[in-house]
Amino acid sequence: MKTKTELFLDLWLEARTRFTNQLQDLTTDDVRKKLLPSQNSVGFLIRHIGDVELLFAKNVFGDANVKVIAKTVSTKHDTGEWTNLEELKQYIDTSYESLKSIIEKQTEADWETNVSTKEFGTKTKAEAFGRIISHTTYHAGQIAIIKKYGTI
Repeated sequence: MKTKTELFLDLWLEARTRFTNQLQDLTTDDVRKKLLPSQNSVGFLIRHIGDVELLFAKNVFGDANVKVIAKTVSTKHDTGEWTNLEELKQYIDTSYESLKSIIEKQTEADWETNVSTKEFGTKTKAEAFGRIISHTTYHAGQIAIIKKYGTI
């Protein structure tokens, strides 16, 4: 029988494929695409997913080793700087490894402890974990639509 940590990790990894599968055929032109009137590009959304994963590793799961400057969260809009596909892929690889590593360290009891953030208030780690899953899949859907219908 799997532990809560193993089950939650399986759930997150499966849900995250909605995002990562799109990266396999992403082009350098795709990262600059936007769907007007939105100002956010595919590159911005990729960076944003990475920023939020790192914030979760640090602020929700308590990984003191994570250093993050979440530019997409602080600016709240695309500044046009997230256009280097390889750098974006490296960034989300880092965010993935950071979040995965700290999730794997959670005990059964950890999932029921409360965490508080200004973004969503006080929740158990399990409830907060639902936010990172839905956050990534939400933006993965946006990326898919922008890739298909967006323009540079």
